[in-house]
Amino acid sequence: MIVIYTDGSSRGNPGPGGYGTVMKYKEHRKEMSQGYRKTTNNRMELLAVIIGLESLKVEKAKVKVYSDSKYVIDSVEKGWLWNWIKKDFKGKKNKDLWLRFANIYKKHYVTFQWVKGHAGIPENERCDQLAVEAAESSDLLVDDGFESGLYS
Repeated sequence: MIVIYTDGSSRGNPGPGGYGTVMKYKEHRKEMSQGYRKTTNNRMELLAVIIGLESLKVEKAKVKVYSDSKYVIDSVEKGWLWNWIKKDFKGKKNKDLWLRFANIYKKHYVTFQWVKGHAGIPENERCDQLAVEAAESSDLLVDDGFESGLYS
């Protein structure tokens, strides 16, 4: 099973933000992060999961995602996302990222595990560190989905 830890950060909401993702498979470990000049915490929490899933080299992988984001986990596990898609996200935010998530999610066997943020779980703490460092870096990208206003 592939294990993915994720976290998002926003220095202001909206404001500069970033995501951090730590992936583990057997003895392999991969860390990923990126910052954006203007975004939201929820977008970064969701993007962290997307990036982890999109980086998988095979389809139909068994994946366990650890996240401290109730927004992400509840949206999927309580079925809200699938209703939002049916209603074309009427009144909902982050359509661009949710559609991207749904596309990659369907290609794998994904389960979620909520973890309490800042509770001393090493991989979750590392994701937080990566996300904060990315948000505070000078190499910030444009979050087109947010800044265009189309999906917010």
